[in-house]
Amino acid sequence: MALQFALKINNDTVKSAFPSLYSNIAKCYEDLSDPDKAKKNYELATSFKDKPSDKGPFYHGTKADLQVGDLLTAGGSSNYKPELKMNHIYLTALVNGAGLAAALAKGDGRERVYIVEPTGGFENDLNVTDKKFPGNPTRSYRSQAPLKIVGEVTDWVRQTPEELQKWREKLDNNKGEIIN
Repeated sequence: MALQFALKINNDTVKSAFPSLYSNIAKCYEDLSDPDKAKKNYELATSFKDKPSDKGPFYHGTKADLQVGDLLTAGGSSNYKPELKMNHIYLTALVNGAGLAAALAKGDGRERVYIVEPTGGFENDLNVTDKKFPGNPTRSYRSQAPLKIVGEVTDWVRQTPEELQKWREKLDNNKGEIIN
C-alpha cells in the first residue's frame, strides 16, 4: 500500500528510495520462494538506482570565488580528507545542503553557493545514499563531468557557529571511508 502511494507522488526525494524499497520487496519474495517476483523487483530496483530522476536546479557550495560560465571539475582535494584526490565533483538539489558544504569547505573565502548545470551524467552520492535512510533524501549527487556555473544564490539557511562546530566534530570523528 505504501509503495502504491509513493509511486503516485512525483517527488525526487521519494523516488530516490525506490531502489531500496524494491530490493527489500525482492528479498521478501526470495524468502517466500517466489524467484520470478524476486527477479522482477530486483530489476525494478536496478532501473531506478542507476539513473537519478532529479532535474534540479542543482547547487554546489564552496569558498572559491568563481564566475558564471566557469567549470567546476573533479580532481581537487577532499574537504574532509585533504590527502585524497577526488574523482568526482559534487552537487545537490537542496540549496541549504550546498550552503552547509560551503560553510565546511576548506579555505578562507566567503561561503558561496553556485547554481550549476551538469555537463554530463551524474549519479547518487554513494557516501550518503542508502546510509541512514533509504534512498537519497539529501538529493546529493556526483559527476566525473564538469559542472557549469550558471548563477549564484545568496539566500540560504546558514548554520549557527555552534551547529557548524558540531558538524566539524562529527566529520573529524568519522571513521568511515570516502567512496571515491
